Amino acid sequence: MTGGSEPWFAREAGGSARKHAPATLRNREPIVDVLRTLMPVRGTVLEIASGSGEHIVHFAQVFPALEWQPSDPDPDGRRSIAAWGAQSGLRNIRPPLDIDASASDWPVGPVDAILCINMVHISPWVATQGLMSGASVHLAPGAPLYLYGPYRRDDVPTAESNEAFDLSLRSRNPEWGLRRVEDMITLGAASGLELERLVEMPANNLSLVFRRRG
Repeated sequence: MTGGSEPWFAREAGGSARKHAPATLRNREPIVDVLRTLMPVRGTVLEIASGSGEHIVHFAQVFPALEWQPSDPDPDGRRSIAAWGAQSGLRNIRPPLDIDASASDWPVGPVDAILCINMVHISPWVATQGLMSGASVHLAPGAPLYLYGPYRRDDVPTAESNEAFDLSLRSRNPEWGLRRVEDMITLGAASGLELERLVEMPANNLSLVFRRRG
């Protein structure tokens, strides 16, 4: 999903087991460019809210030395993730887990990186609170939490397309909407996560890279 798009959900993406999220083809390479600068050489990467599963299959191809753990709370999403993984034939993608970011306990052990793409704005704030809290528990000291999506910034005017997108999200669910980067930084700090880097991305999106303090 890019800034100004409608939200995408696996359960609304047709009857095939393998769902297709069109934005993944547009944003996966810019995301990979950032991931190349922060992924560990080896280890396990957990993706929260994997959606269709197309992102994680692409990442597993690009980073074959890493073990990729997808997850999604939506059964249709998990079916799509499993179907894309099976079709790819890749052996470094684990079966998808049922993880609700807002839950206090995630069914996964320690991991070396966490990714979360396009979830923060299409979920209640409690999901982002849970994401930060869960990352502080499951990330190894010094390991990265990578977030991607549209955000607001106090010192930067919000693009008109993102303003319209925010209105659309809030009309669909008043608990959704674009979050302030400043609120993300405050929330992360409360969970022992420091913002290391903010990267401008295409279509008025941002990458936020947090690190768990040692």
